[in-house]
Amino acid sequence: MTDITVSVVIVSRDRAQALMRCLLGVSQLQFPAFEVIVVADPTGIAAAEKMPFAELLKLVPFDEANISEARNLGLVHAAGDVVAFIDDDAIPEPQWLRYLTAPVVKPNVAAMTGFVRGRNGISFQWRAQGLNGLGQPGGLEVDATQATVLTPPKGRAIKTEGTNMAFRRDVLVAIGGFDPAFHYYLEETDLNMRLARAGHATAISPLAEVHHGFAPNRMRRADRVPSDLFDIGASWAVFARKYIPDADRELHWQTIRTAERRRLLSHMCAGRLEPRDISRLLGRLDGGHSNGLLRAITTTKLPNHPASPFKAFPYEPKASILIQTRLIGARAAQDRAAAHVAEGGIATVIILSLTSAFHRLSFNDQGVWVQRGGQFGRSDRGGKLVQVTHFRRRVRQERARIALQRGLIN
Repeated sequence: MTDITVSVVIVSRDRAQALMRCLLGVSQLQFPAFEVIVVADPTGIAAAEKMPFAELLKLVPFDEANISEARNLGLVHAAGDVVAFIDDDAIPEPQWLRYLTAPVVKPNVAAMTGFVRGRNGISFQWRAQGLNGLGQPGGLEVDATQATVLTPPKGRAIKTEGTNMAFRRDVLVAIGGFDPAFHYYLEETDLNMRLARAGHATAISPLAEVHHGFAPNRMRRADRVPSDLFDIGASWAVFARKYIPDADRELHWQTIRTAERRRLLSHMCAGRLEPRDISRLLGRLDGGHSNGLLRAITTTKLPNHPASPFKAFPYEPKASILIQTRLIGARAAQDRAAAHVAEGGIATVIILSLTSAFHRLSFNDQGVWVQRGGQFGRSDRGGKLVQVTHFRRRVRQERARIALQRGLIN
């Protein structure tokens, strides 16, 4: 398959500000043929309509708390050969789609996924993972510089990260898309299990990176502390009904419940929850599990043909520049970078202080990638605490870490 077209689907609910930043990042994607579909509640649709490129988006209103149904609705409107999904609280690297979809030229590849960086913009939140028959993930070793195509053994699957995944549209439609019984949580795990059962291969492309911020939602706070566990309990019940033998389900549930209780207690010990929160949240977990035992499990019939024609997002190669500076020149450097972005480019600013401060990377409201830290501090959290180096060498080191993902060719 050459000259493929890609539909990028973004589902958003109660996170209008995050959605706007995600869309700003998506607008910098360097890929010749993609469209952008936003499936969102009224506030999300209103936010998308404020973007300067709003007329280039497919806006699909949806105001129910069910991410599987929302993604299926995006799939219905997707006219690309490949459908990619990214969360509204994530930002893609400019070369994301190039690396993510490159393996689709191999006919056995039906699913694709990449690596995810966490809130500091540098440490990995998720890398390559497989799934066992109980739906539990485990790390996989893959080449960090190129895509690896994997076909899992019977009873297992390859995990695609919900905020960084893509599928052949025809395959996704044929297997029924996402199961609406999974309102939130495990929806992509279920899809991965079904893809594996059908014999499809998954490609893991480490250089297809997104940055995931974990914005708050109705299930968790901004500090990632749970605020409700109902849908997690429900999704585990649905998963068990679909994949775990009857005789093993009670033990599986008790294992899950014990792990959730341990997680809550760790938050309590850290002062993020109070003792009374533990019983309330476990009660919601149990209530959700009971609800999940009763939810209908059906195969969704999705149309083979999209509801609307392909709506290409205009593509022009963008010059990607890197500006390095000391603290004293930070404001001027960021202004210069913002001007470059406003003219249609991609800009990264590296600001180094004469300290050993840890590095952080963010994507700001002007669409500029800004990395801050000490000249002697570490960016990779697994590196040396203090790095003896000079300014130019440190800039070269950080540039090399992001060059391929950011499109820094020269």
